[in-house]
Amino acid sequence: MTDSRFLPVPDAVVGSRADAGLARMTGLSRSRAAEIIEDGGVVQGGRILDKSDRLADGILMVEFPSEEPRDEPSVPGGIAVLYEDEHVAVIDKPVGVAAHGSPGWTGPTVVGALAAQCVTLASSGAAEREGIVHRLDVGTSGLMVVAKSDLAYSVLKRAFKERTVEKVYHALAQGHLDPTSGTIDAPIGRHPSSDYKFAVVSDGRPSVTHYETLEMFPHGSLLEIHLETGRTHQIRVHMAAMRHPLAGDLTYGADPALAKRLGLTRQWLHARELAFAHPATGDEVRVVSEYPADLAAALEIARG
Repeated sequence: MTDSRFLPVPDAVVGSRADAGLARMTGLSRSRAAEIIEDGGVVQGGRILDKSDRLADGILMVEFPSEEPRDEPSVPGGIAVLYEDEHVAVIDKPVGVAAHGSPGWTGPTVVGALAAQCVTLASSGAAEREGIVHRLDVGTSGLMVVAKSDLAYSVLKRAFKERTVEKVYHALAQGHLDPTSGTIDAPIGRHPSSDYKFAVVSDGRPSVTHYETLEMFPHGSLLEIHLETGRTHQIRVHMAAMRHPLAGDLTYGADPALAKRLGLTRQWLHARELAFAHPATGDEVRVVSEYPADLAAALEIARG
């Protein structure tokens, strides 16, 4: 028995070998991804792929071996829903929660947590990611909008693609940026030597980040960040490229001693504000999220 899934190819994976790209998209090992491909289980554009083929922009149809349903861990305290109507819900995602399930991920998901809270999502999209129109990294907290109706799913997916959704992040960066506000326009692609990371590279995808310093402390700066594009790890990569990695972001070169002093076990990054046109009425929906306890505590230590 197999489980057919339709997976959009992320920007960062376009051009990758099929086996490497499928592994990145799903969390499978590269050898396991290659086995699925060699069994004829990956199709794009009506063509069965070989493991050495390059992935194009578009959709993959993947035939995964069927697995027994797993008992998903619960989210302690549940997920806060800050806005909800018949079409959409805006949630405050905690750190440590994935947007949706994927092979290899054993932790809680937004989809599973909302189902447990009796929030019904749209039927559009792959089975494990119904209603998900955008994502936050597992290690990033803050606002996500999910679709509850098929109309909302279609309209919001298009809005994110056309960049009409306003996404505002707050981040605590090491050091003091000079200038204190500005725009980083630098292409991002797969890191040349670390498969799990991204970097500013000459042949990367166009990536634009706008930042403004809100506060400055002895060892860091609180930034407000507006994304013009939405590349994987974009804020983390751009800040690291400026030699001001996010506090606690050891993957991208943050100081472990400062992270320990601030009590951080993840990067200080929060999806603070989200604004979009309501998919049914066109009225603006704008929601703001407070800092979670770990980031708030670290910020107070930085100020002190």
